[in-house]
This record gives sequence, C-alpha cells and structure tokens, in this order.
Amino acid sequence: MGGSAQNTLDTCLGLDHRKYAVCLAHGLSHESGMTSSERTRVADKIRKARTKGVKVFAIGPLVRRIDPIRDIAAFFILFRLIRRERPTIVHTHTSKAGLIGRLAARLAGVACIVHTPHGHVFYGHFGPLVSKVFLVLEKLADRLTDRMIALTATERNDYFRNAVTVPEKTTTIHSGVDLRPYSQTVVGREAKREILGLKPEDKVVGTIGWLLPIKGPMVLLKAFHRLPQGNGHPLKLVFVGKGEMENKLKREASRAGMAERVTFLGWREDIPDILPLFDIFVLASLNEGMGRVLVEAMAAERPIVASAVGGISDLVRNGENGLLVPPGDDAALARALTELIKNPEKARRLGKNGRLLSHDYSLEAMIDKIDTLYTEMLASVDRGR
Repeated sequence: MGGSAQNTLDTCLGLDHRKYAVCLAHGLSHESGMTSSERTRVADKIRKARTKGVKVFAIGPLVRRIDPIRDIAAFFILFRLIRRERPTIVHTHTSKAGLIGRLAARLAGVACIVHTPHGHVFYGHFGPLVSKVFLVLEKLADRLTDRMIALTATERNDYFRNAVTVPEKTTTIHSGVDLRPYSQTVVGREAKREILGLKPEDKVVGTIGWLLPIKGPMVLLKAFHRLPQGNGHPLKLVFVGKGEMENKLKREASRAGMAERVTFLGWREDIPDILPLFDIFVLASLNEGMGRVLVEAMAAERPIVASAVGGISDLVRNGENGLLVPPGDDAALARALTELIKNPEKARRLGKNGRLLSHDYSLEAMIDKIDTLYTEMLASVDRGR
C-alpha cells in the first residue's frame, strides 16, 4: 500500500462518478509480504471503491518483478479486458504496469492513453545495464502515450533530459494527500509517546516508508550514529515501515550499540497519530518520484531533513520548510539533524512553514487537475469524431 497504489485508489474514489464510469485493474501484491492488517485495509479500500460504482478487476499475473511468462499472460488478460470494457481513456501507473498496460491499450484501440510513472528507474534502483534497458523501453512506450503525468517538475525535467518524452504531452500533477486527519489538534501526545516506549524528554528523529535500499534507511542509521549524545535530550530514532532491510538494520543498530535508541514500529495505519510524535522527520531516499509522506510530515508541522534527489526538492525548500542534503551522505545528514536539534526555534519555524505549504498538495487539488486533464482529452476525442 505504497504511494502509487494510494494515488491510484484515491483517484478512482475521488472522480465524479456521475461523469465517469471507472474501472480499476490491479495486481495481487504477491511480492509485498503484506500483513493481515494491511490486507484488511486494502480489502476495505476495494470494497469502498466497489460501493461507489468502480468496477474492480484483479489481474493475477501482473507482478512487480520481471517475469516473461506472467508478463505475457498479464498483457493478454488486460488486452481482453480493455476490448470488453471499451474505455475511452486508459490511465496506467508505475513502470512495469505502465509498459504492459499501454501496449495492451494501444493494440485494443483505446482513444486516449495517460501514464503516471510515479518516479522513474533511470538511476538508483538497478545497475547501469538494467537502468539503460528501462530507459529504452520507456522511450518506446512513450510513442503509445498521449499524455504523461509527472508528480513533480524535477521528475518531468528528468524525462525531458533523458529524451523520453516532450513538453507538449506532459503535465505536472502532484500526488494528492488527504490532509483532514492532520487538521485536528494533537491530544495526548506524551501518552502516545509512552505507549511506543518514548519518554517526554526524548528528542525523536523519525522516518516512514519501505525499508528498502532505495529509501536509504542505512544512510539514516549511520547518520544517527554520528549524532552527539549528552545534550540534555536523549536521542531516539524511529523507523515506521517494513521491508527486506529490517533485520539488517536491527543487526547494525545492535552492533553499533544503538539497539536501545532505535525503535522499529513496523507497518502502521495510524500515521496521523505517529507523525506528531517526531521532533524531526527524515527521508533519506536515493531516488524518489515525489514522496507523499513528505506532504504528511508538512501537514503534521514537522521540520524535514531530506535528500536533494528526484522530486523531493520540489516539496522541501531548503531553509524554508526543511533542510536538503546530498543523497547517500550520512555525514551531511548528521550535520543537518544536529543543526535542528541544537536550534529548536528554527525547527519550529520550518515545521510551521511546511504546514502552510502542505495545502498545495491536497487530495482535492489532485482530483481537480486529473478531472481537467480527462475533460480536455475527452473533448479532443469528440472533436475528432
């Protein structure tokens, strides 16, 4: 249930269903290792979508990894589905599903094809050879695409710089976040901290996201190890999320003598309750399309320290609502954290500014912009008839 899945579901739910008949085709998350609570949440979202009239189709062979047999099967299932439902617009999301879905849609004769990559895999995810292959595939797939949605201006410019697409077929629409849970005054902050094993005097550095190499959790752990202790406020590091690096991170924290100061909360549904418990929010990604969690941190009035990479720089304005550091540089990350720990007034100012900026990335704003794009495309189809 990452950012791209949330974005897609929110779009399906938020569109005016008096105007659009919406279908959602999705994979089964075989590789995600979801917990029972996660699966329950996804099932609830799917039920809510069906209640609002969305037709939902589970595509079993559609998996995240490269699997030629499953990929071919997913293509033919999508092709038959599109031919049966006859949509005017097909909107694909993420790299793998985008490649298969756009090809199926074009061969099925769909009039309008939109793609949202949710970041790209041109660097940071794979080695040079595999990254080059994806770049070539994206260039070919762009020939099948009528409009491309970038989450940030930086992502859009990356596509231009790599000659994947052209400005006239590209628009920027931020991934919208429901800000309502963050509009309420936090009640019982210290009691909630205590439940999680955090003391009132602790200075808490926290991050939320997948514990995967691309998210830079080891960079954060190493930066935390560099922070000076004994400044009157015990320092704690909190990881919210899960992933393949969890055990490695725990072993490293123990080896470095930090096991008592590093907490792993796993996957949580109560992010609006967790974020206000942090004194500083960190996103140490090595590549990031946008980082929806940054908007949530801004809405929670948290000062941010993040990598100056991908679309992060569009959301975090250095010195205004957070501090930016080079990706993968744990020393620079430690210096930025130390600056905010030693200057609580500056940290509060950055958090307040972030709260004001978060309204630019609301869910309502995203839905309005997508509706405008769809309306323009439908009008062009009518003119061509």
